[in-house]
Amino acid sequence: MAPVSSSDRFSEEKSAYTVRGSDAPDLDAGVAAIRAVVKTLPVRPGVYRMTDAKGDVLYVGKARALRNRVTNYTQVARLPKRLQRMVSQTRAMTIVTTNTEAEALLLEAQLIKRFRPPYNVLLRDDKSFPFILLREDHAFPRVQKHRGARRAKGQYFGPFASAGSVTRTLNALQKLFLLRSCSDSFFANRSRPCLLYQIRRCSAPCVGRIDEDGYAELVGDAKDFLAGKSTKVQAKLGKLMQAASDGMDFELAAIYRDRLRALTFIQGTQTVHAEGLGDADIFALACKGGTMCIQAFFIRGGQNWGHRSFFPAHTSDVPEDEVLTSFLTQFYEDVPPPKLILLDRELEEAALLSEALGAHAGRKVALKVPQRGPHVRLINQAKRNAEEELDRRLAESGTQAKNLRALAELFELAEPPQRIEVYDNSHVMGTNAVGAMIVSGPEGLRKNAYRKFNIKRPETAPGDDFAMMREVLSRRFARLEKEDPDRSRGDWPDLMLIDGGKGQLSAVCETMEDAGVHDVPVVAISKGPDRNAGREVFHLPGGREITLPPNDPVLFFLQRLRDEAHRFAIGAHRTKRAKSMTTSPLDEVPGIGPGRKRALLMHFGTARAVKSAALEDLEKAPGISSAMARGIYDFFHPRG
Repeated sequence: MAPVSSSDRFSEEKSAYTVRGSDAPDLDAGVAAIRAVVKTLPVRPGVYRMTDAKGDVLYVGKARALRNRVTNYTQVARLPKRLQRMVSQTRAMTIVTTNTEAEALLLEAQLIKRFRPPYNVLLRDDKSFPFILLREDHAFPRVQKHRGARRAKGQYFGPFASAGSVTRTLNALQKLFLLRSCSDSFFANRSRPCLLYQIRRCSAPCVGRIDEDGYAELVGDAKDFLAGKSTKVQAKLGKLMQAASDGMDFELAAIYRDRLRALTFIQGTQTVHAEGLGDADIFALACKGGTMCIQAFFIRGGQNWGHRSFFPAHTSDVPEDEVLTSFLTQFYEDVPPPKLILLDRELEEAALLSEALGAHAGRKVALKVPQRGPHVRLINQAKRNAEEELDRRLAESGTQAKNLRALAELFELAEPPQRIEVYDNSHVMGTNAVGAMIVSGPEGLRKNAYRKFNIKRPETAPGDDFAMMREVLSRRFARLEKEDPDRSRGDWPDLMLIDGGKGQLSAVCETMEDAGVHDVPVVAISKGPDRNAGREVFHLPGGREITLPPNDPVLFFLQRLRDEAHRFAIGAHRTKRAKSMTTSPLDEVPGIGPGRKRALLMHFGTARAVKSAALEDLEKAPGISSAMARGIYDFFHPRG
């Protein structure tokens, strides 16, 4: 079956019906709006969107027969309380017809991810998954980590559950197959091997230590390894080691021995052994106390490429079968499905889901529930992991809810905060300055909501912590006002914590006053006398200060939030500093490529000398024309 593109999958111009009504929740008004739409509906597949009086999407659903499905919402007595609340808010509907129910299922997942309606089951963690990309747009292909759209020419291997899984596999590829990981520009400008060659993690094709045919053989072995043919690679390395040993070339034999050890280590670290399974994803669902956890294992070529736990949102009163179906359609909206998906339960719409995923992938996708054999062991392991993760989440959320209630009481908030934002800055003597924001809520730390801010405004003096905080907060609230002026998306903080004292608090309050934000509580945290942890002072606007006993659970909770913000800020600063150490001011000059950059450095010695050189001196540098010299001089001396 040929893949169906999103443009061919549906057209909203086919059918659209809208009914407007009043603003207040009203069950009768909602039913009347739906009945007005039902009169015009065809008996054919499609997707419907229910919206409120403001036009916000409440729910997205799909149907084999639109008229029959939407009519069910007018029979209020048969609806669960959750859907009754939805109907009472419904004032408009948009209908999109499709050719098949499978197309409707794919469109439903696409629209849910776009609108994130409050009455749909949502895949909360929708961060893109990392892949390994083996680029093939160069005579000597390189391996690299990749996220996002797959536009570059080459082969993609994944998805991996985390960046850590990708890093471990990339390290294995470097040890086993000596493939390069450097950029093309770095490759083109090498005159001698880099450190990776010295530690036997690259074959140094940049300086001719290996020819194209030899490197192509390494690439082929890497593809076999990623495709699950590690036994074949192991046998080949064993033969080569033996041949080198027989030929008395013990240095070469030692190299093959080290590569074999790396392969054996990788094989031994697989926590999920799935030999013979090929490419498959494994899913198991656990439910307790209205909270659900879905555990996913990613198997590619019989190798475990990591696992991840998901906690879908809006699952209250929703059957487990429906939650898992909705999760899978949203999950595979951006991730290519494998040929086999193993589940821990039968799904009512398994055949439809298989058809839809097959259309999306352009090949057959099978959904199976193992009943016997080794696959049952994998399912049981996924179930066990899901239950353990769910128990941990419930334990954490119970403690978290208690901490949030105590926090609301301590700082006299109207209700426990649903979104806490914590801010910190990091720099060294004003250089490589960054601001950081972390987010916490009832579910704990929300790492996909973390943000870092490169301090870049000219008026922000280097090392001025107060000015840095003003810049971070003004940019943060300017974006909030632009993207969520009605505060309907849950992106506005209910409480802001600032790592600092009275000065930082004053700077933040001034910034928020300038931004017209008067209703977000702000608290600054300073370490107190002698900067001792455990003697923190909490500064509130108006000069009020609060201290807590050293063994207070709320104090521990606030310390953890402050320390997490500090950790994230320092990490962002170190990353920026490390990058700046490998870059040069010459990289930013228009028209300066690697050749001219090297010529300038060879002539002047340092980038600082180039920056301070006179125009006449620049014109004397080899390979630098008068026009280029003028361009370089004007770049570093914009006022002439």
